[in-house]
Amino acid sequence: MRVSHIRAEHLDEPFGIGVPDPRLSWTTEVEGPWRQTAYEVEARGERVAVESDASVLVPWPFAPLASRERVTVRVRVRGGHGWSAWSDAQVVEAGLLSARDWSARFVAPGAGRDLLRCEFDARPGLTRARLYVTALGVYEVELNGERVGADVLAPGWTSYGHRLRYQTFDVTDLLAEGRNAIGAMLGEGWYKGRIGFAGGKAGYGDTVALLAQLELVHPGGEVERVVTGADWLAASGPITFSGIYDGEVHDAGRERDGWSKPGHDTEGWAPAELVERDLATLTAPTGPAVRRVETLAGERDGVIVDFGQNLVGRLRITAEGRAGERVVLRHAEVLENGELCTRPLRTAASVDTYTLRGGGQETWEPRFTFHGFRYASVEGPVTDVRAAVCHTDMARTGWFECSDPLLNRLHENVVWSMRGNFLDLPTDCPQRDERLGWTGDLQVFAPTAAFLYDCAGPLTSWLADLAAEQAEDGALPVVVPNALGPKAVFAAAGWCDAAVIVPWTLYERYGDAGILQTRFDSMRRWVDHVAALGEDYTNGYQFGDWLDPSAPPDRPGDGRTPKRLVAAAYHVRSADLVAMAADVLGRDAEQDRFATMAARAREAFVQEFVTEEGRILGDSATGYALAVRFGLLPTRGQRDRAGARLAALVEREGHRIPTGFLGTPLLCDALADTGHLDTAYRLLTQRECPSWLYPVTMGATTVWERWDSMLPDGSVNPGEMTSFNHYALGAVADWMHRTVAGLAPAAPGYRRLAVAPRPGGGLTWARARLRTPYGMAETGWSLDGGRLVVEAVVPPNTTALVTLPGRAPVEVGSGHHRW
Repeated sequence: MRVSHIRAEHLDEPFGIGVPDPRLSWTTEVEGPWRQTAYEVEARGERVAVESDASVLVPWPFAPLASRERVTVRVRVRGGHGWSAWSDAQVVEAGLLSARDWSARFVAPGAGRDLLRCEFDARPGLTRARLYVTALGVYEVELNGERVGADVLAPGWTSYGHRLRYQTFDVTDLLAEGRNAIGAMLGEGWYKGRIGFAGGKAGYGDTVALLAQLELVHPGGEVERVVTGADWLAASGPITFSGIYDGEVHDAGRERDGWSKPGHDTEGWAPAELVERDLATLTAPTGPAVRRVETLAGERDGVIVDFGQNLVGRLRITAEGRAGERVVLRHAEVLENGELCTRPLRTAASVDTYTLRGGGQETWEPRFTFHGFRYASVEGPVTDVRAAVCHTDMARTGWFECSDPLLNRLHENVVWSMRGNFLDLPTDCPQRDERLGWTGDLQVFAPTAAFLYDCAGPLTSWLADLAAEQAEDGALPVVVPNALGPKAVFAAAGWCDAAVIVPWTLYERYGDAGILQTRFDSMRRWVDHVAALGEDYTNGYQFGDWLDPSAPPDRPGDGRTPKRLVAAAYHVRSADLVAMAADVLGRDAEQDRFATMAARAREAFVQEFVTEEGRILGDSATGYALAVRFGLLPTRGQRDRAGARLAALVEREGHRIPTGFLGTPLLCDALADTGHLDTAYRLLTQRECPSWLYPVTMGATTVWERWDSMLPDGSVNPGEMTSFNHYALGAVADWMHRTVAGLAPAAPGYRRLAVAPRPGGGLTWARARLRTPYGMAETGWSLDGGRLVVEAVVPPNTTALVTLPGRAPVEVGSGHHRW
């Protein structure tokens, strides 16, 4: 019996953590059935024992951490075998927990400059050094000529007026006794650069600036600080332009050798400019940073390079030529007529340019931009080119595979679309002049995301931005952070409901009741806002079932499902979830109020949209799927008839997808729940457009925005809105995990598993693995001569409810099981 994988909050590496009382989690490795009965935590020489079976996000049992405090934590547990040995030590170190901890001030390099530097002396006997740093814009820091950390596009994108994340780095090994130098390079990033499809700036500010506080700790705890201030110097560097959409221009002839090393000649450098900024907005990250996570080689044919995978990141080139020669890199997701198809990028140039300094081999990768691409054109004297894949450095947690190679490729496409669109925050697409945190996309995809990767930390941060951007009356923006201004704040059903549904998903998948506590006010205010709007359910435009295949290409919101029906259905769903959240939190009065609100809204839905026979206004697949999955039909007969009508509509369409963004994620569940599993499988395995597998047959390596983003003849959809990397329609992967493979949560955080595979679709086997908060869970089934064989691995300290075809449900404990 061994305790491992100790975490603080949702961080595997709780370094620079931003809360004084971080909740702790751990897993226990033990064979066979086992249940924890007590745990003991050690830190600061204290030990606290608790009689409890809890092992996920348990309360911090000691006095709160102070800023900068570093403690080692060990855990042991008791179960059926007595006490375990103590775990290995996990270090938990606090960041700067208060604005009062900062003595640094923001400094700007000034117009036309992007480099900042400072020299300082370090005394002998240094025990440790920490760099706390952030920027208005994006930054990279160097210490004595060495890059600090591996973060990309730090500090990332948040609602800058409310929250600005800072990073903490251990730089002890980069310092030398005596003279040292620290330098930073800045870019516009999301803060100052062009963001949004209106063509303008995001409007956060017109000056990039750096905030850095280097703390040198000596024996006895004495601290020296090197901070950004009026003594810093600024100059121009080799980057003459950088932008998220348009790329980067780098002139190597303008590089300043040794600019971040001590002794550099600073003639011509100007004093940095002080910038006033409220430091109370500073906050520590709740999840990992964006990093380079993989490098891919490509196949080159003339100037075109094919990396075999639609990805997000940038190119890393090696070139050799004369001083002044240029390398031009262009990016696209697809080819059309053998050339890069850049029309879907709209106004995003996505071009990087490098001017050689000459004199030998030169290696270069852009710093302050990223692109979505599979193909690139490379012009210039380039001898080698690689693609650096960049995204939030989340841990992979979930896997799926089955006997159908096309479904496996579909699932891999979903994974790659999540990777590409979780670049610091969840976006709609990573390539064109948009790349925004659309709420509706995440609302439908969150369950899939939470299975594939540990995204609790990143989504906790995103929800904090959502709450910060919420209007006083409870209305919400449809993109978070809101880079589109007041016009993006309105009651968009299915989009703004992310304020309720995403926190609930994090509770369901990670067992984090704290996120419900923290975001309950935001959840409540949104539902109250919709209730106050009355029967119209809107104070502006409704997207409806966006991108319904029947909608005109230039009017993607004009689908078959009445928009008021969609809004009414989502109001019931969100009111239900707020009532459930209130129940979890012990808020009895609010539980009663929102349960009553949901009941009345459900009754109003039935009266307006449902006939006694179970027909629903609009007679659309999305209407029936919403009614079934959101529990909007009061009688079993109505529900059964609605399910039958849904199946008939799907069959009438030749088992091709008849739904858009909001209906599609519910479709297979609604069919399976009402006895039409075969129809759901025929939808899943359909290859004709519109279907999940049509893009796969067309060579897709990510999920498309439109079912027909590429037409059967290989030409690109002529519509203005055509992306080849959108994860929303990949939300079906959640159904594949839960129903095809049969692995779902039956209690928050998978404390109790639901093992319930439902074979079909001609598959002969399927399996899924998930690293739950309690350890690895697995399910798998195969057909052996017509006999169904099911296996499951249930993590320690959990149970599973096993429901197999033709058998009564059975409860099992942890361990390996076979039926």
